[in-house]
Amino acid sequence: MATKGYCVKCKEKVTIKDPKESKTKKGTKIAKGKCPSCGTTVCRMGGLQ
Repeated sequence: MATKGYCVKCKEKVTIKDPKESKTKKGTKIAKGKCPSCGTTVCRMGGLQ
């Protein structure tokens, strides 16, 4: 299943391109990657799913 996130520039849910799992300063898992249409960084709380 592809990881989806919300792009604030496109204002829609997109499939994250090249998602990588990382952690925030508080230790929460996030999935971080790029928007396929505009290239803005897209994050999703909860890690890869």
